[in-house]
Amino acid sequence: MDDVKEKKRELVNEIVEKIESFPEEDRKKMQAAVEERLFDFANFIESKIALLYLRRHCEVDTENIIKESLKKGKKIVLPLIDRENNKTTLYKIENLKEDLRKGADDTLEPNPDHCKAVPPEQIDIAIVPGLAFDEKGGRIGIVDNFYDKFIARLPMTTRKVAIAFEAQVISQVPADSRSKYIDIIVTNKRTIYKI
Repeated sequence: MDDVKEKKRELVNEIVEKIESFPEEDRKKMQAAVEERLFDFANFIESKIALLYLRRHCEVDTENIIKESLKKGKKIVLPLIDRENNKTTLYKIENLKEDLRKGADDTLEPNPDHCKAVPPEQIDIAIVPGLAFDEKGGRIGIVDNFYDKFIARLPMTTRKVAIAFEAQVISQVPADSRSKYIDIIVTNKRTIYKI
């Protein structure tokens, strides 16, 4: 298991270095292409309640996706992660400025005083973050296993979808018994259905 963790760390470092080496203009174009493909993706279009995330590190940025989805009347849910108590609560947001607060690590998170909790069973589509993916649905997050645990709690009928830059898709993600898989990856160049 330690060997898998080490391989994941090495891959994360390689991917982060690769993404950070892209010129800003190229990253903006890749970001726009991912957004366009997601907004044309039937599962996303048909979903009523979508779980998204707020970007950390080199993940695809979701801020514009959230804003556009809210404009189109889609219900958007974000996770509030309590790592200390190993607990996640999902909250519906209606406004990025009013419904978010700065968390302990200075990242934005839903403000439970402004937002309504949503049970995982109501999620139609889960847009799952990550730093590396493979065509079989393997993923590497920020190596804290939070989303692996969370994906397991989602209903079988909830589509688990990653959005990524093509450079984040690798031949094989190292996996262990705790690894959970996603169904589909939408990149700036293609849509990959788990083989």
